[in-house]
Amino acid sequence: MAENKTKPTSASVNDFIAAIENNRRRADALTALEMYKEITGLPPVMWGPTIIGFGSYHYEYETGHQGDVPVACFSPRKTSMVFYVGDNFRGAKGLYAKLGKHRKSVACLYINKLDDVDLEVLRDIITRQMEKTLNS
Repeated sequence: MAENKTKPTSASVNDFIAAIENNRRRADALTALEMYKEITGLPPVMWGPTIIGFGSYHYEYETGHQGDVPVACFSPRKTSMVFYVGDNFRGAKGLYAKLGKHRKSVACLYINKLDDVDLEVLRDIITRQMEKTLNS
């Protein structure tokens, strides 16, 4: 069975964020970092070279595939901030409708800049996703 490629590393989260060239993206990454610290109460850890994760969650599917992933995580990518959240939690549809300018895939939320969204709604989305992950 294939092993997960994305694993926690000893790389510095602060160094990773400091190396972001785009000033807006770096500032948004710092804002997201503080938001996640408050929501999770956990220290940030680099998962692979670009994902900032909080906590660890072990999953196992009926097929036998299993692994560990962050309980909550985000990544400041060149084109957008990526928040690893789904839409299968209580009140998801209404929250996404109120969030502001964003794109969504099955498990990712893409935001160009945090000024485009309501940060309290984003905080609620992250919190509810984390709670769903921990209770599944």
